[in-house]
Amino acid sequence: MSGTRALVIEVERLVTHYGSRRILNGVSLTVLEGEILVIMGGSGSGKSTLLRHMMGLELPSSGVVRVLGKDLAHLSREESFELHRKMGVAFQSGALFSSMTVGENIMLPLEELADLDRTTMEIMMRLKLELVDLAGFEDLMPAELSGGMAKRAAMARAIIMDPKILFCDEPSAGLDPAVSAALDEVIRKLRDAMHMTIVVVTHELTSAFRIADRIAVLEQGELLAVDAPEAIRQSPDQRIQNLIQRRPEVEAVDPNEYLKRLAGEA
Repeated sequence: MSGTRALVIEVERLVTHYGSRRILNGVSLTVLEGEILVIMGGSGSGKSTLLRHMMGLELPSSGVVRVLGKDLAHLSREESFELHRKMGVAFQSGALFSSMTVGENIMLPLEELADLDRTTMEIMMRLKLELVDLAGFEDLMPAELSGGMAKRAAMARAIIMDPKILFCDEPSAGLDPAVSAALDEVIRKLRDAMHMTIVVVTHELTSAFRIADRIAVLEQGELLAVDAPEAIRQSPDQRIQNLIQRRPEVEAVDPNEYLKRLAGEA
């Protein structure tokens, strides 16, 4: 696969510390042009931290992150600005401005970053609303949208500049199964219609297996596997099966060590 499609994101031996706490430990993976890569793992696995590194919002303690061939740790301010224009981000909360209409929210990046007349911006906004199945909703306020509609409006804003890469942080969080399934279809449609590379962080297993071309599984900062959904589903790794089956891992506790921790001696 990697021989026929360009590498869009390259992560090599990525290590991240927050103070003395290690969050990511030697993570290496690639994201290919036009694919949907899903990053999944339990709470505290490091998946959101990995996403922030890919977006260039954090710099690693060690290792390298390249996006579209650019090492994110060695970009000038102008190079970083130009690279980020090629990225779109759909935040978990939607992050729509409550005082602006849906259409105004979606056009905001164009108003800030593009030199276009109002009519052109409105045409682009309506095209993006159609792509996310929200045609005709541009005059509503965010408070008038359902949770699923707000998520789709956020995606429309994220793609208004026709990015090469779309990052989605927990797109299905808080949605009921039917609305989540509809949003998954929107993500796949966006990839196919706009030929984008999409990286999705999620803990929703049904969505992960429904939309992914490949799935990366993280646990406690370690990359357990990166493979096609069916290969992940059939993985012999017990830690991956525990995640898929939602089985908690039972940690053996040494009584003496436990007492030392309680006494503050560990």
